[in-house]
Amino acid sequence: MPQNLTEKIAQKYAVGIPAGREIHAGDFISIRPEHILTHDNTGAVMGKFRAVGARRMANPRQPMFALDHNVQDKSEANLKKYAAIESFAREMGVDFYPAGRGIGHQIMVEEGYAFPGTMAVASDSHANMYGGLGCLGTPIVRTDAAAIWATGQTWWQVPPVAKVILTGRLQPGVTGKDVIITLAGFFHNDEVLNHALEFTGDGVGQLSINDRLTIANMTTEWGALVGLFPIDEKTLDWLNARIEFVNSRGPAGVPSDADGKGEHPRLNRERLRQLSGNLPAADENAYYSKELTLDLSSVRPHVSGPGNVKTMTSVAEMDRRNVKIQKAYLVSCVNSRVDDLAAAARVVKGKKVAPGVEFYFAAASAEVQAESEKRGDWQLLLEAGAIALPPGCGPCIGLGKGLLQAGEVGISATNRNFKGRMGSPEAEAYLASPAVVAASAIAGKITGPVPYEAVPVAASIKLQPEQDGKSEPVSLLDGFPTTVEGELIFCPQDNLNTDGIYPGKYTYLDDFTPEQQAQVVMENYDPEFKTLVKTGDILAGGFNFGTGSSREQAATALKYRGIQLVLAGSFSQTYKRNALNNGFLVLEVPELIKVLKQQFGTDKPTIRTGVRAKIDFSQGRIVVNDRTFSLRTPGPAAQELIIAGGLEAWVQQRIRE
Repeated sequence: MPQNLTEKIAQKYAVGIPAGREIHAGDFISIRPEHILTHDNTGAVMGKFRAVGARRMANPRQPMFALDHNVQDKSEANLKKYAAIESFAREMGVDFYPAGRGIGHQIMVEEGYAFPGTMAVASDSHANMYGGLGCLGTPIVRTDAAAIWATGQTWWQVPPVAKVILTGRLQPGVTGKDVIITLAGFFHNDEVLNHALEFTGDGVGQLSINDRLTIANMTTEWGALVGLFPIDEKTLDWLNARIEFVNSRGPAGVPSDADGKGEHPRLNRERLRQLSGNLPAADENAYYSKELTLDLSSVRPHVSGPGNVKTMTSVAEMDRRNVKIQKAYLVSCVNSRVDDLAAAARVVKGKKVAPGVEFYFAAASAEVQAESEKRGDWQLLLEAGAIALPPGCGPCIGLGKGLLQAGEVGISATNRNFKGRMGSPEAEAYLASPAVVAASAIAGKITGPVPYEAVPVAASIKLQPEQDGKSEPVSLLDGFPTTVEGELIFCPQDNLNTDGIYPGKYTYLDDFTPEQQAQVVMENYDPEFKTLVKTGDILAGGFNFGTGSSREQAATALKYRGIQLVLAGSFSQTYKRNALNNGFLVLEVPELIKVLKQQFGTDKPTIRTGVRAKIDFSQGRIVVNDRTFSLRTPGPAAQELIIAGGLEAWVQQRIRE
């Protein structure tokens, strides 16, 4: 069966796959990514790493640590934390980038950790950015990071893959940031939630690598798990120029190859030659669950917000509304590269930041700052009255200098504008391109550098027929059940969030026992749940089950209550990871859930159906009331987690072995 690019790269990094077995969307696989980034959260991962009994890295060349989030904090506590991470990196032989070197995602790109055609992960949601270079980047959680450190691998379920077709050409001055704001604002009903996205079409070729990185980065905010661009001549040209640059200065803070010539261990001619001779690409007729099309010529500068990235308003309309600002920001991993600083510098040249406005800017890395200074753009921003910050995340995540105060309005080139993220929850934050941010800082209100004629966005979506569902048979490992049988207890609400499943007031009670978790499960969703549920039940939920926060107790509390497993139309990806990482099985069976809604309705929050379900994993099916529904039997990676009782136990087992 033809494979798309996501499936092809996943196949390359899958571990323990039987010979001849093809990887496709929906498969649970073990993966051994090329590289993994952790940042300031390295300290938390260190705790998990030690807790499972690990003493050394499975492959010291696989991880990379970069301190980037709280770099403005010079307190004794933070400096001690940073020193401990650096010492750990030295002890383990891991590449380490100190505070001030730059944002981890930018370093992943600059130093070749995110290489075209490979798979790289990060314990951070913006790992999607690597897709701008044709690298399959996706986020993981901290437990996964510890597992990769200790064993070299973790698990992944290949998400459904959608194709995003970009046609036409951008108007002068319109950027990749305008493209992703338009995509997220136009397709704002979770069309790509938990999908991998592959960008294609004749419009891709005219997008710069900077534009591609920006778009891929913010596919996270659009709801996707991957934002993958093709590897084309523009990619190879960028890579060639990058190799020339790094080899002219020698590897920065990374080990040289053993030949002593100082050639960069990841960015070198031989690796480029091998890539050029065999460019990974999707097969002809590869399957995509849906196709979204956007005519780039119809894109105009827009802003997102306030408070979310799925509300967009044209810059022309914002100018008419006369929205005054007090803060402007050109920071973060999405839009603080050389081209972004240059775009802002062109706007502010010979002008001054408006009275009453603070304009903060920072480079994505020390290297970016040096190049911007060399070109003169940095100085132009300073002369205009902008305030420089060190390379790092800073105000993007509400840390350090220049945060939004109550009642203030800010315009930012960052990737998120959630209420309270960049300061006070009583402030308002909008997102825009670097040029719009700079123009707004000069004008004192949200506006653009030049007027644009408003035109309708030319975009569409096409759903593809589902595949025939005849997946390859999956062998069952010893210890994994052949069948599971139980009565269905039905909670029909879609988007049932983690607060409903496990109330937030219990989340940080570290001494809360499994028995106590079981007693409060579903307390916010339905107080009657605890009187209706029985040990051995199978919970059937709605669509997007477990959305919301990342608290793992929303999975463990159901497990401790005696629920055998959860069936749902779909799951939040984070919930699914937390469930399997705790040895709790969750399965997507959308057709069954639709039938249950038709039969029992959705008026009651919890329904004892009186219906028994028999799940036959060997046959890949569920039998309910003499009706049979197909399901994808979990692959060996998921089976191993269930047998072991969770990821931490699995890691401990591997260490013992």
